[in-house]
Amino acid sequence: MSFSRNNSLDIPQLEPAKSWTLCLKPVAENRTLRPKVSDSPTTNQPINEPELTMKSTALFFITALSSCVLAAEAPKAAAPKAAAPKGEAFGKTTDGTAVEVFTLTNSNGVKLRAMTYGAIVLSLETPDRDGKLADIVLGYNTVDEYIADTPYFGAIVGRYGNRIANGKFSLNGKDHTLATNNDPGGIKCSLHGGLKGFDKVVWKGQGFLSKDGSQGVTFTYLSKDGEEGYPGNLSLNVTYSLSNKNEWKIQYAATTDKATPVNVTQHSYFNLKGEGNGDILDHELMLAAAKYTPVTEGLIPTGKFAPVAGTPFDFTKPTAIGARVNAEDEQMKFGGGYDHNWVLDNQSGELTLAAKVYEPGSGRTLEVLTTEPGIQFYCGNFLDGKLTGKSGKKYELRNGLCLETQHYPDSPNQATFPSTILKPGKSLKSTTIYRFGSKK
Repeated sequence: MSFSRNNSLDIPQLEPAKSWTLCLKPVAENRTLRPKVSDSPTTNQPINEPELTMKSTALFFITALSSCVLAAEAPKAAAPKAAAPKGEAFGKTTDGTAVEVFTLTNSNGVKLRAMTYGAIVLSLETPDRDGKLADIVLGYNTVDEYIADTPYFGAIVGRYGNRIANGKFSLNGKDHTLATNNDPGGIKCSLHGGLKGFDKVVWKGQGFLSKDGSQGVTFTYLSKDGEEGYPGNLSLNVTYSLSNKNEWKIQYAATTDKATPVNVTQHSYFNLKGEGNGDILDHELMLAAAKYTPVTEGLIPTGKFAPVAGTPFDFTKPTAIGARVNAEDEQMKFGGGYDHNWVLDNQSGELTLAAKVYEPGSGRTLEVLTTEPGIQFYCGNFLDGKLTGKSGKKYELRNGLCLETQHYPDSPNQATFPSTILKPGKSLKSTTIYRFGSKK
C-alpha cells in the first residue's frame, strides 16, 4: 500500500466465386420464356426463340448475381457488447440484510463471481492447457455457509489483515485494545480485523465497464470509529476488474479522519487443479523474495529479516510446495507448514511481479503482481476435512494456497517494518493483479 495526497451507384467488387456460387441455380437446357399470347397485332410477330432464350437466361443470371451481391454487402449481426455487471439477489444475512452477487466475464471465457458479503469471491473459472474451464478457488454455494464457518475463503480481510500481537498497539500516545480471536501456539493475537472484520460485513457494490472493455465491480464500506477497537472512520473502496488479458485486478483506496493502522488484503484459496481436486503440494511456486520474516511460536514476527537461502523458505526458483513442507525446521513447525510473510525484493511501491505458480497436471499458471512490500504464503495448514466445499467435497489438509499481498504482520508494534499508519488528509492506494494462463 502506498500513502499519497492526494457512402452514385457503383457495381461493387465481388467476393471470390466460392463465396457466392451457391446463390446460382442452373437453368434447364430447353427452358424458353415465351410472351403471353393476346389479340394484339404485335403478337403475330415471329418469335426468335434462341435469342429470347439467351436474353432470358442472361437476365436470370444478372438477377441472381445482384441478389448475391446484395447478400454479400448486407452487414453481419454485431457481436453483443459487454455491459456493466449488475447485482443479483444472493440471499440475506442473519439480520435480514440483502446480499448481491456480481458476475464478471471476459472474451476468453474466464468468469469471476463476487458477492457484497465480505466482498467475497465465490468462484473463479479459468481454462487449462486444453481450454477446459474449472473453478480454481475454494468456497461455498450459499451466504449461510459463509456466515456459519469459513477460514476467510475469498474474502477481503481488514481493517488489519494478518496478526497483531496480543491484540494491542499504541498510536500517538494512546493504547488501543483489539479482540483476540486467534491463539496459535496458545498465544493470543488479533487476526484479520477481529471478531467481525471486513470479511463479515455487507459492502455496497456497483458494477462498471472500463474503456478497455473490462467488467468490474467496486465495493465500498465505511468502517466507523471504534469498530473492532480501531480508531477513525475509515472509508474504503475495493475494486475488482477482469480484463481480456485474463487479469483480475484489485485496487484498494482508503481515507480516514483519524490516524489508524490499515492493512487490507484478499484471502482467496487457490487450487489450480480445480477446487476440491486434492492438495496443492505439486504446485510449483516462485517468490521474488530473498528474505522473509521469521516468527515466534505465536506466529508473530520477531522483527528480524532472515535470508531464505539454504532454508525451506527459498522459492527464488520454482519449487514444488510439497518438496520441503515437512522439513525439520523450527519455523515450519511453528506454522504447521508455510504460513509466513516474505519480504519482496522490490520495495519501490511500483507494480512488480511477486509470485508465480504452475500446476503440471492442468498446465494452469498464476502470476501475482503487486505494489505491496510483502506477501503471505499460506498452504492451507489448518484445513482439516471438517468443511465441505461447493462441489460437495471436503477440504482436507493443504487443499488450497493463499498468496496475500500485504504489509508485514504486526507492523503497528514493529518499528523497523514499513508503516501501515494512514493519517487524515492522506490516502491509501494499493494494486494487486492475479494473472491467469496455461502452458503445455
